[in-house]
Amino acid sequence: MKEKTILVVDDETRMVQFIKMNLELEGFRVVNAADGYQALEKVVHELPDLVILDVMMPDMDGFETLKKIREASSVPVIFLSVKGEEFDRVRGLDLGADDYMTKPFSPRELLSRIRAVLRRIEEKGQAGWAEIVVDDELRINFDQRKVIVRGEEVLLRPTEYRLLYHLVNNPGKLLNHETLLSRVWGPEYRDEDQYVRLYITYLRQKIEKDPKNPKYILSERGLGYRFKEFKK
Repeated sequence: MKEKTILVVDDETRMVQFIKMNLELEGFRVVNAADGYQALEKVVHELPDLVILDVMMPDMDGFETLKKIREASSVPVIFLSVKGEEFDRVRGLDLGADDYMTKPFSPRELLSRIRAVLRRIEEKGQAGWAEIVVDDELRINFDQRKVIVRGEEVLLRPTEYRLLYHLVNNPGKLLNHETLLSRVWGPEYRDEDQYVRLYITYLRQKIEKDPKNPKYILSERGLGYRFKEFKK
């Protein structure tokens, strides 16, 4: 994690100083922005490895800032907010954030989340079969990172791709929420069940003909999910 650049975006000077001090002690290079407009400039000119973005900011809030960032960059983003309701967390993830933390938080927790996000981003692909033919409507090539649904290639976000990878690599096997969170997001996320539900929804919308009546990603209420059995 040495020599990584972290952009901290927050209009509270004390919060910025608190985060900066703790990250610099761990060897990170830290740059900061006081609002969304400065953040967009820093993303372009500083090319940070990760952005820590406050939600509640004047003029342009964190959600709107992230929308603008995503127009130009896929840099990982961790939201910070005093609002911890599930609606806000889901909204942040839905906009393309990689994580959502609620204030107040401990420096140790923030560092853990940063390391987990960077670790996921830096994964250099995953070993898999050259091509998997699930059935006539779904083919997956993990080496080329291609998913073909009914003859058309669909684009998956990195997190969606990792989730699909672990499901497909365990056809017919029930994977509980804790297992999926640990494998896809990291052990630091074992209590974040809403992440799994949200990204399962995303995957179903992209690969299922009828997402409300899925045939590939099956639910076991209160237990977890399993991918349909197929011949490798």
